[in-house]
This record gives sequence, structure tokens and C-alpha cells, in this order.
Amino acid sequence: MSRKRVAVLGSTGSVGVQALDVVARHPDRLEVASLAAGSNHELLADQVRQWKPAVVSLATESAAQALRDLLGAEAPEVVWGDDGLMLATTGAAADVVLNAVVGAAGLSATHAAVSRGIDVALANKESLVMAGELIMAAARANGATVLPVDSEPNALHQCLRGTETAEVRRLVLTASGGPFRGWSADELAGVTPERALQHPTWKMGPRITIDSATLMNKGFEVIETHWLFDLPAEKIEVVVHPQSIVHSLIELVDGSMIAHAGPTDMRLPIQNALSYPARWAAAVEPLDLVASAPWTFEPAEPERYPALGLARRALDAGGTATAILNAADEVAVAAFLEGRLAFDRIVPVVAEVLDTCDVTAATSIETIFAADAAARSEAQRHLGG
Repeated sequence: MSRKRVAVLGSTGSVGVQALDVVARHPDRLEVASLAAGSNHELLADQVRQWKPAVVSLATESAAQALRDLLGAEAPEVVWGDDGLMLATTGAAADVVLNAVVGAAGLSATHAAVSRGIDVALANKESLVMAGELIMAAARANGATVLPVDSEPNALHQCLRGTETAEVRRLVLTASGGPFRGWSADELAGVTPERALQHPTWKMGPRITIDSATLMNKGFEVIETHWLFDLPAEKIEVVVHPQSIVHSLIELVDGSMIAHAGPTDMRLPIQNALSYPARWAAAVEPLDLVASAPWTFEPAEPERYPALGLARRALDAGGTATAILNAADEVAVAAFLEGRLAFDRIVPVVAEVLDTCDVTAATSIETIFAADAAARSEAQRHLGG
């Protein structure tokens, strides 16, 4: 049996490290074709020594040189920047690209992969938030499959197997509610980055952790789900499930519900995306039903979680509105993490940018990036420079 060759983009981040752990657990089924990272050349050097990829990319030329210096004669082809990321994506004969690059930077890689008929295991939800229509059209045209890695859309993907679209009444995404569920407005105003980064159930990177605290991440998942499964937004709902055990549910037209439950471990959806359409032996310990009880569900109240309504508004607007939403959020979250913006101002700043930026038709990736740049500039203006 030939092994599936995987390009791991964002290999030194949380999802990338866990993806390589999945590869290590299935050496007879998976091998590493290429790796791409940001600036952590020391961890990347360790990964190169272990996995021996054909191509390695870093964000900057200085980081690439530092990696070459560390590896010496062991160094594979080391590239950098946007061109380097493209080479790591499409130039190493990968069967599947696991895209765990954070933010808008991952969009070009997703588009390049599906445009060449390469399957994508997608942790970079920004690709579909920014340009879902373009990405899915390119995937269909070139015979590529987009497999969600985020735990909730991946759970929906599993629940929907063998189910006809006409049989589905609604899809239900679950949200933990973040670390501030039940906090008052006054309490939220004083939230520090250190406190916001302490997610109650998941271990994730900084941006997604903050987006999970505001529930903007769940708003992004509503957009992602719309494009992945070609269902209207009104058929996609969100409920708060603090235990994060039930990752998502589908309700069928006869009232039956199918739920996906499992441990809060990203290696499960990563492995599911890499193994599809097969299902391999467990990557982690299975769920203990008794120990994990009770499971509770609460409404995702619009007044408590305004980011959800903002994401739906952008999706309804169409065109470049969701790219504007993502760019403004990326800038606002970075400002919060740097201590330049209060936590309770993140979503209002995003709303202000969405109000003031021009929304145009999303006719090309270039159009998307133009909207992204304009929104970032506008967000910085709202932040005062």
C-alpha cells in the first residue's frame, strides 16, 4: 500500500505539531512531502531531521538562512516568502495539503492546491471565510476535495456521510462559550490577554483562542459551513455546549438528530481529514461517557455574542464582506494581544470597519486581497494608527 504524501503548512503551530503526531502514529499510511512555518526555525529544524521533507519554507529570508545554518548538509531545499509557501504547497508531489497557516496568509495556498486538483485538509478557515465561493468552485472544477479540520465542521462532515441534502433540516454547530461565559459587561471590559488565552476546553493558537472567547470563531464557522456543505445560513445554527464533548449535530427532516461526540483533542479531526474516506484506529483515548457527563446546552444569545450576528450579516451581504470581516478581526485581535485595544472593543471595531468599507463582487483572489488590504487599513485607522 502506497503512503499518502502530506504537505504540512504551519507545521510549528498547534495544529501543525498535532498533525505531525498523527503522521507519526501512521508511518505505514502517511509521509511528509513538505513543511512550511513562520519564523520558528529551531523547531522546524527538529521536524526536518525527523521527517526529511523534500521542500521546507519559512516566512522570511533570514529565517530560511538560519534554518540552513542549523541543518548544514542535512538541509533539504529551503525556500521562503510567498513563493516559498507556494512551492511547499504544490511543488513536492503532495497528495493532500494540510493547511494550518494562521489568518489570511493561508488563502493563496488553499487556492493553489485546489486549482491543481490537490485535496486540502483545511484548518485555515480564513480561506473559506474570505473566498469560499471561489475556493469551492476551483475545487469542483479540478476534482479536489476540501476536508474540514476544525472540530465542529469536521463533525458535521462525518454526520452528513451518506445523508442526502434534502433530508437535512438544519446543522447545529456547538460552541464552548469561551472562558467568559456568563460574565457581565463590566467584567469583560477588564479582561487581559493572559486571561483570554486560557480557553476552558481546547488548546489552540493565540488568534483562534481570542476568537473563541468572542465567538467570532463560531461566526467564521457558520460561514465556513455554508460553503462546505452548500446550505443556506438560515439552516445553520449555533448552541453553547460548555463541555465541548458534542462537536456538532445534524437534524433531519423527520426530527431525528445525529450527533458527533468525542474527546477535545484536535488529533481526531486531523486524522479524520487525512484518512478520508477511510477511518483508521484511534489517535487518542476514546471518550468516557460516564466521566464526561453531564452534557448541557444553552442558547447562543445574540445580545451576549454579537460576533455571531456580525458574521451572519457579512455572509448575507456577500461579495467581499466576509473578507473585510476577517481582516478587521485579525487586526483587532492583534491589537488586543498587544495591549492596544480592550477586549470588549474587538467586536465593535470589526463592526465599524464592516460599516465603512466598500463591499464589491468577489470575482477573483486578487479582488479578495484588495478588500483585505483596504479593511486592514481601515481597522488601523479606527485603532488610531
